[in-house]
Amino acid sequence: MENIIEVRNLAKLFSNQTALKDVSFHVKKGETFGFLGPSGSGKTTTIKILTGQLIQTDGEAYVLGVPVTKLKEPTYRKKIGVLTDNSGLYGRLSVYDNLKLFCDLYDVSLGRIEEVLQMVNLQEATKKIVSKLSKGMLQRVTLARAFLHRPDLLFLDEPTSALDPVNTKHIYSGLEGLKAQGTTIFLTTHDMYEAETLCDRVAFLNNGAIQLLGAPHDLKQTFADHTLTIVLTDGQKKVIDKGPNGADALHKLMTDNKVESIYSNEPTLGDIFVEITGRKLA
Repeated sequence: MENIIEVRNLAKLFSNQTALKDVSFHVKKGETFGFLGPSGSGKTTTIKILTGQLIQTDGEAYVLGVPVTKLKEPTYRKKIGVLTDNSGLYGRLSVYDNLKLFCDLYDVSLGRIEEVLQMVNLQEATKKIVSKLSKGMLQRVTLARAFLHRPDLLFLDEPTSALDPVNTKHIYSGLEGLKAQGTTIFLTTHDMYEAETLCDRVAFLNNGAIQLLGAPHDLKQTFADHTLTIVLTDGQKKVIDKGPNGADALHKLMTDNKVESIYSNEPTLGDIFVEITGRKLA
């Protein structure tokens, strides 16, 4: 499968501070790749390098098959969508007029505006002035703008950080739809549920370096303790092994009609991150 992003030994220094050090990874075409870590770990710096907004201090980075230094060319700009903390919207204009400007810029039909507003659950807000929007609504307009031209590659930096659960779920559905159409998604977040829901693979970033990389399911299996918790009908809990001894114990409990529920003791991605780095995702 073709790689949309290739990063080799990437480093970035700001004065005497190291933001990234020896970072290497790739992102496959059509993949949703999660770049996970707490605030200040280097996630946003990585996005800015991969979108041509910053120049790396060392290493190589290729996006859409070209060095990131070429991404300012219009040919490549039209293939990339970006959501960062800098909205770039025009506060005095309405939601519709903001998106109309970007339709003109990307040669996109105006009919696309209604589609992207539905994707972010803002179809009733077309006439609202951007400067009067709440933080959550502003973030959704910025997401709509990033979706507008059906980019080949979409960079999302904490895309649901200001959203309530209902709108977050709506955004997840929109992102899955874009992915189904072939868009590759590079997602930075410290929300482990978001990563498990959306990502094919994740990288754990801590203090500017990748500590662990893999598919969420594989990572959880690797760090699992291979036990089950049995909740009994009297409210007590019993932990058993998944092996033969546990099977015998479970069979007896079920025969005696004492089992209320059973669940596997797999760690969350957050649990794994703390185990690997000693830090919480906050």
